[in-house]
Amino acid sequence: MGCNFEKIYKRIMYSRLPLVLLMAALFSCGSKEQKNTAAAVNRSSGPMLVDGFIVHPQSVSDDIQVPGSLLPAEETQIRAEVSGRIVKLNIEEGSTVQKGTLLVKLFDQDLQAQLKKLQVQLQIAQKTEERQRELLKISGVSQQDYDLSVLQVDNLKADIMSVQIAIDKTEIRAPYQGKIGLRNVSLGSFLSPNDIVATLRQVTQLKLEFSIPEKYAKNVAKGYRVQFKVDGGDDTHHATVIATESGVDQATRTLRVRALVNDSHPELVPGVFAKVDLELGKDADALMIPTQAVIPQARNKQVVVLRRDSAAFVEVETGIRDSAFVQITNGLKPGDTVVTTGLMAIRPSSKIKIGNVKNYQSMQIKQ
Repeated sequence: MGCNFEKIYKRIMYSRLPLVLLMAALFSCGSKEQKNTAAAVNRSSGPMLVDGFIVHPQSVSDDIQVPGSLLPAEETQIRAEVSGRIVKLNIEEGSTVQKGTLLVKLFDQDLQAQLKKLQVQLQIAQKTEERQRELLKISGVSQQDYDLSVLQVDNLKADIMSVQIAIDKTEIRAPYQGKIGLRNVSLGSFLSPNDIVATLRQVTQLKLEFSIPEKYAKNVAKGYRVQFKVDGGDDTHHATVIATESGVDQATRTLRVRALVNDSHPELVPGVFAKVDLELGKDADALMIPTQAVIPQARNKQVVVLRRDSAAFVEVETGIRDSAFVQITNGLKPGDTVVTTGLMAIRPSSKIKIGNVKNYQSMQIKQ
């Protein structure tokens, strides 16, 4: 039975009852009216209408792009081992030289003279040793005298070898077949070990060097194939990883990787900047949901899942993500229906109804 506010008002005006009791009766009547109105609204509105997303396994990968540089297979700065004046310069800039080719010859006449002197001394010492050996057979000399002559021969041979090594150091030869860059010295110049004569590079085979974040270190190993483009180039090139650094750089938290370039192209020049495309963290059975379905919390992340006709808040762990989707590594299973709209108004165990249902393929096509 509803309340008649007009009758209650007249009773307040003409009744002899205490005013406080009459006001309490009026307040009680108003509260009942409000409760009846809220109940009527709830019965008329029914379950909350929301959009849903059906979870299915998908094949996804985390594609990233990192900077890199092209390097020659080998690169050597040509320097002299000893100081001296250049008496012969056999360097043609930009040319290809064979292994062992004489590039620079330093002044060595003093060493050649010393070598000849030692060679003459060695001949005399060897004849003396021969005579001493014959005399020793007939006891013409003591064993000690003969041993001293043998020692003299050995010392001279060692001195000759030392001078020959010094002469070899006055010659600078190509350590391998490669292309000579620009030379920095001229004929007649005085050369010291600190001076760079030129740079020799082996450009028939190039290497690609780049660094990846430490979380992907386990995904890249010897034999891994990458593709890249050089700055200003349009073609896509390929390379195969030959080695990685033994540990992660503590300052940058990255792992250095070196790959062997499989292609040969005029735009592939040592030192050129490269953009390396990597497909990392690939998962053939990834559970992907829209990013707006994840509710961040102070200590975890949650999603709202349809359980029969009610909302259930489930704690999840995330993995690979892009601009529209995020991978769920723990907390969901294939076939679950995740709520994607009205998340702020939903309460645990509240009644919900799915209106529009989507999946990963339909949202990908729409994009």
